[in-house]
Amino acid sequence: MNPARANRFSADEIVADIVRWASVESPSVTPEAVARMYALAGSDLRAAGAAIERSTAPSGAPVLRASFPGRQPGPGILVLGHLDTVHPVGTIEDRLRLRQEGDRLYGPGVLDMKGGLCLALHALRRVRAEDGDTPLPVTFLLIPDEELGSPATRALIEAEARRHRWVLVPEPARQGKVITGRHAFARYRLTTRGKPAHAGADNRAGRSAIRAMARLVETVESATDMDRLVSFSVGVIHGGLFVNVVPTECTAEVLCVASSADNLAYVHDFMGRLESPVEGVTLEVERGPERPLFEPSEGTLRLYAEAASCAREIGFTLEHGTFGGGSDGNFTGALGIPTLDGLGAVGAGPHTLEEHVLVSQLVPRARLFAGLLSTLGTGDLA
Repeated sequence: MNPARANRFSADEIVADIVRWASVESPSVTPEAVARMYALAGSDLRAAGAAIERSTAPSGAPVLRASFPGRQPGPGILVLGHLDTVHPVGTIEDRLRLRQEGDRLYGPGVLDMKGGLCLALHALRRVRAEDGDTPLPVTFLLIPDEELGSPATRALIEAEARRHRWVLVPEPARQGKVITGRHAFARYRLTTRGKPAHAGADNRAGRSAIRAMARLVETVESATDMDRLVSFSVGVIHGGLFVNVVPTECTAEVLCVASSADNLAYVHDFMGRLESPVEGVTLEVERGPERPLFEPSEGTLRLYAEAASCAREIGFTLEHGTFGGGSDGNFTGALGIPTLDGLGAVGAGPHTLEEHVLVSQLVPRARLFAGLLSTLGTGDLA
């Protein structure tokens, strides 16, 4: 057995690092919080032996590139992840406290995806401690806006991926499975504009932008067809200034998911044909960031086969599949670069107040990640 696959890991040590990282809340929409998280991650990666490069995305948010040498030169392994979360600052003090209850470790970002990145870093540390440099160079690329659709970092991700032979994404596992394909995602912003009036004295003279948007929400979400695997979800709405004024503007953010190229074309056609349902109210439909369809390539399936072989030696069966739920792996997989996603922690409840990782699964997953780091670049995958 390759000694890297028998690495000795401590679940308690991995948990301690996840807790340390999750303690620094880093919602995408709070730049100063994200910056604090990047300072912590950079310090840990530097202590592990990485050469650190900091840069700034066009949005002004920080980007971190951490490089580890390999025994061989040339294109190596990209570990791709994000440090932003969806939970507002303060969640950790109240609604989703960091705590361990039996096999479950709860907290904002513990699953998506600070747990996965901590697990990957532990794997790399252990391989380097036991075997020295990995066969190929390893680069960690950590971005700050994945939960927003990576609008400012997509080009950077794609450029970095093209310099590597394989991409490993420690996003959460799905039902214990790794991810070899992901559905496409498209974001839209809807804006309705009406006519003002005094809501109490002259209500009929106005045209409510909120009323029109309420009807549009039902129209949009009713187009969801899970048999076809296409969905529409309105997640954020803003409208109105004063309760005594008929609202003149309302905006809504729409997330559309499509399982195929035909379904994605349907999404764009449907959204492009939307019309205002209220006379006197206009509608603007604005197309936003998109995650392309990630379909399993031959290289991705070979990468999965290697991971499944590692898992068998460790003592468990590793399955794979194509899933919804976007990630930056969509970008690299769509480029045809062998990409294995869902290599992170096992748990449930991402983006909810029940987010947790299963502590008992941290060591097996760390050993799996270590096995890939020590195998890629050797044998059939040289």
